[in-house]
Amino acid sequence: MGEGLPGISRRTVLAALMALPATGALAEAPLRSPRPVPRGGRPPAEARRLSAPPAERIVAEAGLGGQVTFAVADARTGELIEASGAAQAMPPASVTKAITALYAAETLGAAHRFRTRLIATGPVRAGRVEGDLVLAGSGDPTLATDDLAGMAMRLKDAGVREVAGRFRVHDGALPYIRAIDPAQPAHVGYNPSISGLNLNFNRVHFEWRRAGGSWQVAMDARSERFRPAVTVARMRVADRQGPLYTYDDREGVDDWTVAAPALGNGGSRWLPVRRPAEYAGEVFQVLARSYGIDLSHPAPAQGAPQGQALVEHVSADLTTVLRDMLKFSTNLTAEVVGLTASAARGGPTATLGASAARMGDWLRARTGVTGARFLDHSGLGGESRISAAEMVTALVRSGAVDTLRPILKRIDMTDANGRTVANHPARVAAKTGTLNFVSGLAGFVQGPSERILAFAIFAADLDRRSRLAPEDVERPEGGQGWTRRARAMQQKLIERWVTLHAG
Repeated sequence: MGEGLPGISRRTVLAALMALPATGALAEAPLRSPRPVPRGGRPPAEARRLSAPPAERIVAEAGLGGQVTFAVADARTGELIEASGAAQAMPPASVTKAITALYAAETLGAAHRFRTRLIATGPVRAGRVEGDLVLAGSGDPTLATDDLAGMAMRLKDAGVREVAGRFRVHDGALPYIRAIDPAQPAHVGYNPSISGLNLNFNRVHFEWRRAGGSWQVAMDARSERFRPAVTVARMRVADRQGPLYTYDDREGVDDWTVAAPALGNGGSRWLPVRRPAEYAGEVFQVLARSYGIDLSHPAPAQGAPQGQALVEHVSADLTTVLRDMLKFSTNLTAEVVGLTASAARGGPTATLGASAARMGDWLRARTGVTGARFLDHSGLGGESRISAAEMVTALVRSGAVDTLRPILKRIDMTDANGRTVANHPARVAAKTGTLNFVSGLAGFVQGPSERILAFAIFAADLDRRSRLAPEDVERPEGGQGWTRRARAMQQKLIERWVTLHAG
């Protein structure tokens, strides 16, 4: 039953996959006789076994190097079906978000919503706020420019025309964290800052266009309807070969430079924001002005604002937020919902590491998984660890087949050329995870039968990853090919399990 790596015993894996008690028909004798074997033919199970390639061959043909581990179990009973190296702690990458989704959903509840408010600290008389106006966030990771525009319009509709005091921003609902993973390149948009007031996943849009012998550059907070320019981030084109980007915290703004030879004739990309509260405040100031409301440049609020909420923007419910997080693998959303859940369980945590440790404590108490170690809630940090056996145990013992499976992304099965296979018998709902020379996939698969399997596959060549130079981190040589082979291997393993165990 499965192909174990040397040194990893079946007893070790079974201990990690603590079996659930059998109930109902599982604890009794079969209710019907086994299917008779056709005369001269093979038993159906034997025929399926012969049609499925051995797992060792699937792994070897992928040629990934490093380590490949997996575990698959019955999602209802926890019965271990097949495993290889399943007790080895591995980097989960964005598979971490599946644990984060379970943690947040159980802690905050499916109906939880994030609220962003405009608070007047004094009375409103004849359209004038006699005090400050505060844009106060609760951490909403989905807040977008269009949402702020809607708030500005509603502020106007409420009759506000003037603010006697200052315009302020409040981001104290969550700790300010400068970057999810400080080891990542400065310019990658998937590694933004975090605060209690976030906008556009804390990314700013950089666009460039060649005009004669010079460059026209723009930094804005664009959305489907608006393109408000910002000054909290600025860009200069530098005449140099490298590095591609530089970043400096200068004069109260995010100060960027970009190497001219890399720009071509024009293009755009999203860059991370390091001052999310000021960014959101400046964008709201610009939008409010378009509705005839002049506000001062945003300043930090002095403590939690007290007063009347004039306008409130409410996010989608947590289930929707988590579904989108799992589909698009948004790191900011994972960190915000994880931090929010940790605060709800025992007060604010000042760092991602402390909050992730609290999530690990929850996982241990909830499922009995003791070896997992998380540095964040998104999996962006490469030092987090969990074994395939522990991941499957978490999925089984948390009841994720009923709570998480419905919101996981559906993974298409593909052919040898990477084309989606229509009407494939394997129905996969899972979370992917990818870092340089790290690939993970964990979730559920159901074949033609009613049986649902919980699985985790982790692959990593950590030696190759450790040898990457800083300038190669964003696009390492051989990285895309390695990831393609890892994903093809994952699909072949899933097809094997469906053929043998869920047909």
